[in-house]
Amino acid sequence: MNTPLPPGPPLRPGHRVSVDELANYADRIDVRSPSEFGEDHVPGAVNLPVLDDDERALVGTTYVQQSAFEARKVGAAIVAGNIARIVERHVRDKPREWAPLVYCWRGGQRSRALAHVLGEIGFRAVQLDGGYRAYRRHVVTVLAHLPDTFHYRVVCGLTGSGKSRLIEAIAAEGGQALDLEALARHRGSLLGDLPGAPQPSQKAFETSLYDALTRFDPARPVYVESESRRIGRLQLPEALLGAMRGAPCVRIETPQPLRVAMLADDYVHFVHDDATLSAQIAPLSKLHGNAVIARWQGMIERSELPALAAELLDTHYDPCYRRAIQANFPRFAQAPVLRVADVSSSSFRALARTLLDDPALSRAA
Repeated sequence: MNTPLPPGPPLRPGHRVSVDELANYADRIDVRSPSEFGEDHVPGAVNLPVLDDDERALVGTTYVQQSAFEARKVGAAIVAGNIARIVERHVRDKPREWAPLVYCWRGGQRSRALAHVLGEIGFRAVQLDGGYRAYRRHVVTVLAHLPDTFHYRVVCGLTGSGKSRLIEAIAAEGGQALDLEALARHRGSLLGDLPGAPQPSQKAFETSLYDALTRFDPARPVYVESESRRIGRLQLPEALLGAMRGAPCVRIETPQPLRVAMLADDYVHFVHDDATLSAQIAPLSKLHGNAVIARWQGMIERSELPALAAELLDTHYDPCYRRAIQANFPRFAQAPVLRVADVSSSSFRALARTLLDDPALSRAA
């Protein structure tokens, strides 16, 4: 006697679901090539390509140089072999009720091929209607209005004052925190590149923003660090930027010696890389002149990094930040102040609890 299937999505060949139904499918398979997947993908998806980059190029070349018919024959042979390996390596241990969502660029042949095989096995595989392209359009559309549904509290403060640490502490204490620099993998300044962690593509950054925002409760405030229009080479969506700039602010104030200490910790990768640090500050000659840059580069050569950090704060970062914050965040002047006396994680957790527990601070100005 056949064992009845447990409740789940309907088992129909070629069944497609819309982007709005994504939340019903925790297991997501992206069958595009690794380079396509690397540029951006649906959150939580695993990359099981039915054509890798070289194979996709081969099929395309065959299409151009011979014919669509010949390209389909070449592609079918490759896809069949890759799907066999996918089933052997990634599917053999799945239970009968497994219900993966499969997608490719636009919901065409690549995802249909794997979804068909999985369906023939007996799994509840479905295709994403319109593929990644439909998901990307959905993200762009939603990011044009979703940021306006939240109430933001913008954490402001001079460079090195601990804004990012406070954002992390707010999240650790159960607050809603949108860590833009973590999503962008950049500290938002001239020296903000993270070693060994290149920035994501603009598309992947926007996907991460969308994913983060859809997890927030609109009834609770969202804490976010004051940022300019760009974080490294990535640009904030206009709706989010506008909502942030109109939001109330909280100002964090930190004595300069503590700021220098935190900067030394955050930028420790420059300690043994004089050449990179010198190259990074060279573009500041347009603002401060060649003589000043040469003096700063001399400080780098002599390992006078704390003194350099203090001078960079006084001469460059603080004046730039004050101009930018006053121009872009009109509610900064009325912001309540949190003062940092200790740079330990426990101290920032305590500040976060103060911020979250004090009604006057949580409402801000």
